[in-house]
Amino acid sequence: MTNINLTDKTVLVTGGIGFIGANLILELMRTIEPIHIVTIDSRTDYYDVSIKDWRLEEIQKEAAGHPASSFQFILGDLADSALIHRVFEEHQPDLVVNLAAQAGVRYSITNPDAYIQSNLIGFYNILEACRHSYDNGAKGVEHLVYASSSSVYGSNKKVPYSTDDKVDNPVSLYAATKKSNELMAHAYSKLYNIPSTGLRFFTVYGPAGRPDMAYFGFTNKLLKGETIQIFNYGNCKRDFTYVDDIVEGVKRVMQGAPERKNGEDGLPIPPYAVYNIGNNHPENLLEFVDILQQELIRAEVLPEDYDFEAHKELVPMQPGDVPVTYADTSALERDFGFKPSTPLREGLRKFAEWYKEFYHV
Repeated sequence: MTNINLTDKTVLVTGGIGFIGANLILELMRTIEPIHIVTIDSRTDYYDVSIKDWRLEEIQKEAAGHPASSFQFILGDLADSALIHRVFEEHQPDLVVNLAAQAGVRYSITNPDAYIQSNLIGFYNILEACRHSYDNGAKGVEHLVYASSSSVYGSNKKVPYSTDDKVDNPVSLYAATKKSNELMAHAYSKLYNIPSTGLRFFTVYGPAGRPDMAYFGFTNKLLKGETIQIFNYGNCKRDFTYVDDIVEGVKRVMQGAPERKNGEDGLPIPPYAVYNIGNNHPENLLEFVDILQQELIRAEVLPEDYDFEAHKELVPMQPGDVPVTYADTSALERDFGFKPSTPLREGLRKFAEWYKEFYHV
């Protein structure tokens, strides 16, 4: 593994006002000085853009306190190859962290086009730009880190999910695009010697998260007095991973690029790796909802006498969903000495407190 010191590096983070992207930029700004961060984000209205704008304001406030560092926000789409080419030419990033993607399993069933544009064409543009960053003997991109997803495991029966498992049976287009990203990155690593690492994230949650995620959607509905639907009659298990743990994992991985070396044929052995980042502790959905409701009452988002039973409905499984996600994180522990560990209650408490403040409940 090649160690990379992030001090004074230029880092391109795509999807920088997204949930994980914004938290990563804040962490890099707070802990590494100087650092130069450029982000491209299309600010789509897939969910409430006021949350994205709030995240951007938080980053700008943080950046103002670090005059030796720099932050630049570019409004644009990964599928715009001319824009990507221009950004790489102007900023010559040392590292690229590709977090921009059309997320969500269910949305991919009704809006496939968004996934092809962002997750396939967009990622292809990033790979091409990384490839050309080495033109004319330039040093180019030292490490490409990109988001994959636990959804690539499909309906694999063997748990916990290991990166050694076969993942050839995606059950949603979203999962298929993420598996495609891994395959494309592998080909580019082999052909052009681009050090790349894919990260399979497991159900990320926390303050200022995505409103389409269960914990956020449940909160919105309960507050309005609507009924929440719990899929697979509550028999789903999810490896909920707190956003700070994801960010710590990404930051460590950024600093350890797969090593470039040649095989016996004299050609590059692909400097390529994939890791799981998950809590390694799946929680039952009913238990999760139980902790969430306790924390919402504690934060005074909901009244103490709220009748949860009247607002809960157990329903069958949805298309594209999987009954369990469970990460084997042994490779991450071995190579980076890190394992996510934030307990669910602690993470949901922070979410509930943020929710109260953000929505002035």
